Amino acid sequence: MKIIRKINTSAALALDSAGREVVVLGKGIGFPPVPYELTDLSKVDRTFYDIDSKYFGMIADLPQPILLASADISELAEIELNCQLNSNLPLTLADHLSFAAERLKNGIDLTAPIAYDIRHLYPKEYELGRQALAVLEKQTGIALPEHEAVSIALHLINAETENGDLHNFMTMMQIIDETDNIIETTLGFKLDKESYSYSRFATHMRYLIQRLQANTQIHNQVNTMLRTLMREHPEVYACTFKITEYFKSAWDWECNDDEIVYLMLHIHRVKDRT
Repeated sequence: MKIIRKINTSAALALDSAGREVVVLGKGIGFPPVPYELTDLSKVDRTFYDIDSKYFGMIADLPQPILLASADISELAEIELNCQLNSNLPLTLADHLSFAAERLKNGIDLTAPIAYDIRHLYPKEYELGRQALAVLEKQTGIALPEHEAVSIALHLINAETENGDLHNFMTMMQIIDETDNIIETTLGFKLDKESYSYSRFATHMRYLIQRLQANTQIHNQVNTMLRTLMREHPEVYACTFKITEYFKSAWDWECNDDEIVYLMLHIHRVKDRT
């Protein structure tokens, strides 16, 4: 392995045996004059491929124990989520964890405002966020507040697509929040966002939005059921109609009858259970 650029005394840019660029971490790796040939690969604690060069400065500033813990968290997430995450995740997550630890040290504690949404829409990522806090504490001794699991989950969600499409995620949050407001205003009750029925409703909304964005709606020919539901639950239909009108006016999405039926069923369920 050839070390070609020093980042700091414990991090450097290298070329592996295939000539690919890789960021390497290890005690003293960046200390000798570069370039040089690293023959003792046992000195390498971690390797990171496909790192954007704009993050090299971040590596120099991050505490190495936090960076190593973040790398372990990223590996765990790829295994549990069974997908390839954005290659820069170990660095961006480490930067967040380092900043959160600094805030905690200074007595500043910030709670994520969309905790309910993350817990219900992305339960796997939220659970990984909780596990990440345990990994961080075990490896660094830093015990962050439990609500930081939400922020970690956000980083994982952002890294699940190749380009880290956080804008798309925030759009989904906005749409679900607006839908919740329509339900509460039209039907006159407060959604219990801690309930299992709301969790199922929120999950349905997540996939409905994805189908509408991709123009791949359900087609089960349930017209008869729709007429029955309209007759038996006119208030739920009125609420659903307002939601579909919001979809049309704000996002130019047309819900077919099948999607309306399933949305009505979920709204009726969450209303009934509440």
